[in-house]
Amino acid sequence: MKNGIFESLNKLFLLVFSFTLLAISVSIAQKSNDVISKTEITIISKILDEERNISIYLPENYELTTQRYPALFLLDGPGNFQHAIGAVDFLSNRGIIPKLIVIAIHNVDRNRDFSPVYDERIPTSGGAEKFLDFFSEELINHIDNNYRVSNFKIILGHSFGGTFAAYSLLTKPNIFDAYITISPYLHYADNYLVKEAKKSLKSNYDSHKYFYMTVGNEPEYFSALEKFSSIINEKSTKTIDFEYSNWTNENHVTIPYLGLYKGLKFVFTDWQLPLVDWQLALIDQEKGLLAIDEHYKKTSANYKMKLKTPENLINRLGYIYLQKKDLENAIKIFTENVKRYPKSPNVYDSLGEAFETNKQLKLAKKNYQIAYDLGTSVNSINTSVYKKNLDRLKQ
Repeated sequence: MKNGIFESLNKLFLLVFSFTLLAISVSIAQKSNDVISKTEITIISKILDEERNISIYLPENYELTTQRYPALFLLDGPGNFQHAIGAVDFLSNRGIIPKLIVIAIHNVDRNRDFSPVYDERIPTSGGAEKFLDFFSEELINHIDNNYRVSNFKIILGHSFGGTFAAYSLLTKPNIFDAYITISPYLHYADNYLVKEAKKSLKSNYDSHKYFYMTVGNEPEYFSALEKFSSIINEKSTKTIDFEYSNWTNENHVTIPYLGLYKGLKFVFTDWQLPLVDWQLALIDQEKGLLAIDEHYKKTSANYKMKLKTPENLINRLGYIYLQKKDLENAIKIFTENVKRYPKSPNVYDSLGEAFETNKQLKLAKKNYQIAYDLGTSVNSINTSVYKKNLDRLKQ
């Protein structure tokens, strides 16, 4: 009996895995037709009394949707922009993270903007407070008013930029929801931010936070980062998801690429649907779909987005049942998808296929007809497929 159960679970895992690979391959195949938008803007800052150049990356087919996206703000913008776009594009196309709007801030005087207090060795230092005001009162307002960003905002900083990211958590924690700090210079000004963390870190914040910190083989950074890490773990574990990674095979120059990739995966740890929910869905259709719905409900709360179980995910579940010859549950799943997405031609086509496989040809024809009519009205690229299915049933 146990061997039978293990064999079934192995088959189940392989089936789910094969569908995951299928989804990935489809995503990659469609990538060449996607529209990627990159723009350059200039903001005239009254707070900083200067112009600030900003590079913005918009997700694929941004203009064709009404969706809102989390925002990733990059310090040292030009140096991080290109590889950040690559990481976001790679991870989001595989469903590991959501699609993001990326905002890269170009430097004018990073020593001034990123340093929390004055240090006599750096003549222009000590401007972090004013730079953070620029973020909260000018830059973010401009982005919110001109782009479809959600309420979930991430800041990423390397070295001195990491200093500023940590400073923003300690002084204005409501601006950002997630922080990716790569080799943050926390020993600046005699461990100023480490001392501030003891006073300013809270046991509770208005919303949950994510804080990822990493460093390469940089021994001069270790002491301050370990102290900062201990303070967060002591004071804020209930309200901040925190991870500190030491990559000894990397250095200060190479760590940004790996740190950004790992940091994004950490921030969106809870984004992907757990395999256990897939397994439950395949064993028990009703409870399983409820588990999947619950995942998206929690994900909506965690990442401040209005999410519902995606049409293609429900459809994929239906096709898994169809492949297993469990026609009753396949029809139930596809029928539920029609209820949730009544304007999609694809859901009717899939339901028609399930009815046709079950020899319920009148119902199959009815749904193929709806799929074809809707596909024609919205000029779907799959309209020819819907027509082919309908014509076969008519014959």
